Amino acid sequence: MRTWLAGIVSAVIVAAVGVVFAAWFNARGSDTVESISGEPPIKVGHVAVDYAAQDITLREAVTDPAERAILQGSASGSRRDTVMARHDRAPLETADLTVALVGNRSSVRIVDIQPRVLDRKPVSDGALFVYTSGGEVATIELSADLDEPAPRFTSPKTPDISYFRKKQIDLKQDEQVTLSMTVTGTAAYYAFDLVITVLAGDRTEQVTIQGPDRTPFRVTGASGAYHAYYTISPLGGWQPISRSGACAIERKLAKAGKC
Repeated sequence: MRTWLAGIVSAVIVAAVGVVFAAWFNARGSDTVESISGEPPIKVGHVAVDYAAQDITLREAVTDPAERAILQGSASGSRRDTVMARHDRAPLETADLTVALVGNRSSVRIVDIQPRVLDRKPVSDGALFVYTSGGEVATIELSADLDEPAPRFTSPKTPDISYFRKKQIDLKQDEQVTLSMTVTGTAAYYAFDLVITVLAGDRTEQVTIQGPDRTPFRVTGASGAYHAYYTISPLGGWQPISRSGACAIERKLAKAGKC
């Protein structure tokens, strides 16, 4: 009888523990397991820098004949991108970034995103690739100025107030949000990344985002003169132009007093 009763009591205890564990796991357990395993609270689903319609600079001049042929010829866009990336290409004055973030917990809250300057040097002067006539940039959801002592993201409606001071972004498991951000810098050449502060449960964690090729993002101010100037060739690739030609096309240079 005692053995039988002990078996029943044990079964009841095991069942009760199972119910409690199941309830805990459904509520918080999966997050705890992911936290212990080292999984970040959010994942980066996509990150990109828009070079397609943006004036681009190179930190170093392109002197190799084979690389010049790639830039000026009908080579594929990916080959030209490789050459330009090798010479530390950076958007002129404004870098347009797109970042898609995916929730990796049952519930997380993005409480802040800050651009973090990793390197600051004199502006790039290797080459300038003039893409447009300097038209106005489309409205961007968030923007930050690296020339400021403590750069922060703001929205166009409230440029003097940090966006994340009044708003946060909540994500559930596998839920996604896409952020369009513009980062400006006119006083220097900047290499930077993005530091995201996330509240997951009762813990605050930070996630760092780098550029698409796992190197820092970049942006640079305009130089007084470049070793070379290029504009889009009607035959494909880029064609060399004079400094005066670049100034006639790109109003940013004249506006900055570089012409």
